[in-house]
Amino acid sequence: MNPSGNAAEEINIAGAILAGGESRRMGRDKAHVDYRGQPMIASVAAAVTNSGVGPIVAIGGDARRAHDIGLSTIPDGWPGQGPLGGLLTAFAWSPCDLIVVVSCDLPQLTSQTIALLVDGIVDHDVAVAMTDRPEPLCALWRISRCEPTLLAAFTARERAIHRAWVTLDRMEVAVDPVALRNVNAPHDLI
Repeated sequence: MNPSGNAAEEINIAGAILAGGESRRMGRDKAHVDYRGQPMIASVAAAVTNSGVGPIVAIGGDARRAHDIGLSTIPDGWPGQGPLGGLLTAFAWSPCDLIVVVSCDLPQLTSQTIALLVDGIVDHDVAVAMTDRPEPLCALWRISRCEPTLLAAFTARERAIHRAWVTLDRMEVAVDPVALRNVNAPHDLI
């Protein structure tokens, strides 16, 4: 491990935060909803940055507001097609073969959670955060192995990651359930 203690810095891992959803349950752009004094996406970006992952980009969402908090954005290549389209957009952007992709609605995500994914990837296709079920929107992906499978499923009109990834070699990494608490609706802000 390097002196900073960040395993991600040793193996070149990019990061992407999916921020382009419609936020129907929240009723407004959930990426920029205030959560404990800052926009949710800022909390997520801090966890990813503090894990040593970089560069980091937001996929979709409000580019101006993301820029205001120091986050670069790229447009979703398949807007309105769900998280699988955002994931494929992240793959196409990534300057690294490994990429952490997380959702903007995980404001309690920690750098320790990302570190567990980094430790878990070893030679697997994907290391996915696991509580009572795998969470594909908090995972570390090996693009060279995952992209062909996921793109083929997407082209065949599949939009659910959990159905598109069935043939991938997944390492399920147990994480603290609090780190994966989704904030999707106003009552989740409590």
